[in-house]
Amino acid sequence: QVQLVESGGGLVQAGGSLRLSCAASGRTFNSYAMSWFRQAPGKEREFVATIRGSAGNTYYTDSVKGRFTISRDNDKNTVYLQMNSLKPEDTAVYYCATGRMVVVPSKAAQYDYWGQGTQVTVSS
Repeated sequence: QVQLVESGGGLVQAGGSLRLSCAASGRTFNSYAMSWFRQAPGKEREFVATIRGSAGNTYYTDSVKGRFTISRDNDKNTVYLQMNSLKPEDTAVYYCATGRMVVVPSKAAQYDYWGQGTQVTVSS
């Protein structure tokens, strides 16, 4: 079993920054892929970013590329999403997820475990 606990969401003005954290506990974590998804009101859940078991292998959706950075601290069993230059369209509930056999990181069905979600609201 893996438990994921998210934190760091909140309200920020456009152009500001937030850092989301996802703390993992349970089974070994550092070999698993970790990803962030988000879901805005009335929209489907959207892939945001992933970091594979190797910390040097990352991928981002086009809308956040260059603004968001995913990273992990294996000593703390924690994954981060640094979000800079935030836009109102980034407003959503953000979820972290992990899985043992993630082949296509952008597909939500690839993941075995999900966090509870944390709200990010970006005002104009």
